Amino acid sequence: MAKPQIIAGLDIGTGNIKILLAAKKKEEQKFEVVCQAQEPSFGIRRGVVIDVEKVARLIQLLLNKIRVENNRKINSVYVNIGGSHIFCNGSEGVVAVSRADRRVSGEDVDRVLQAAQTISLSSNEEILEVIPKEFIIDGKGGIKEVEGLQGGRLETKVLVVGCFSPYKNNLTQAVSGADLEILDILPSVLASSNAVLSQKQKELGVAVLDIGAGTSDLAVFEEGNLIHLAVFPIGSANITNDIAIVLKTDVDIAELIKIKSGSCVFKGNGKKEKVELEDGEILTFSPKLVSGIIEARVSDIFGEVNKELKKIGKQGKLPAGLVLVGGGANLPRIVELAKKELKLPSRIGKPIGFSNLEDGLSFAAACGLVLRGAEGSGSRKFQGKVMDKIKKMFQVFIP
Repeated sequence: MAKPQIIAGLDIGTGNIKILLAAKKKEEQKFEVVCQAQEPSFGIRRGVVIDVEKVARLIQLLLNKIRVENNRKINSVYVNIGGSHIFCNGSEGVVAVSRADRRVSGEDVDRVLQAAQTISLSSNEEILEVIPKEFIIDGKGGIKEVEGLQGGRLETKVLVVGCFSPYKNNLTQAVSGADLEILDILPSVLASSNAVLSQKQKELGVAVLDIGAGTSDLAVFEEGNLIHLAVFPIGSANITNDIAIVLKTDVDIAELIKIKSGSCVFKGNGKKEKVELEDGEILTFSPKLVSGIIEARVSDIFGEVNKELKKIGKQGKLPAGLVLVGGGANLPRIVELAKKELKLPSRIGKPIGFSNLEDGLSFAAACGLVLRGAEGSGSRKFQGKVMDKIKKMFQVFIP
């Protein structure tokens, strides 16, 4: 009996770089986590790789750890891309149905999606994902599966997700520098969404907020499709920094205090607490003050979410509510604050379909990358994009 294929998801974040290896037998419903590991990040700022060599060394360190501890050698990965340079725009495409019997073919679908990609981009921007929202045949819209239907004019409305090319190049160079082949690249929040959302939630209307160390990423779904995406340059590391400034201590102590005594909504007795510093001194602080700092900063993030929801007319209007993921979602009472600020049902997200997974909140994006790999089209899709670029390069030299 053939061994199940092991898929590797590599999550390159501001706070940590994580890798998850998982496999699923055909007869089983869940992925079994083969191993998972993480290392603190260096050379990454607000989700963007700024020091290629440093990040490549960290990835190599993770790979060595997996090889030594689990006797696994990784050659290829599905990887995420983060940062506030990621953008989304609506677009439309239209083509004539090519077959004589007027039945829409797979080739027609490919052509209309290609037509929808002809949007105005600067020379240093590129498309990551083209997500169909609906197809239209001879003026009849709202169609999800169009192949095989009859008509003369085929249109589509899509959401185009793109990025700043130099930042993507830094990411690919860092991963390649660790001797890894990239099978596909997926925006972080789309990876997280893959892992924690059910199809029913996507149909009803739902938002995912992935609170990382350097950024908070938002994705909104309705009628089964992505309808909006945004990245905010604020994350859980900003909370730690604020605590460090107010308490006049270093960030490591501030992080410890945030985890041990912090909350998004204070409901304590107001008693002061103490923590011992490395030099033996005692730092006395008020948990109420710390929680006030956390609440203010998390409220800022939720304020940005509300602005984006208002832009698309979905403020307080998502029946499946808000799903929180990422390391920042571990903050106590964050769901309570989310319900108060966003006026939406809110909950903590857990990756669906993974057994023996540790720290599902932080590894949601890595799980989503594994799921992308299980779809089976990522490698061909990514390689196709590369080949398109190579063809364009050589076209310059053709008279």
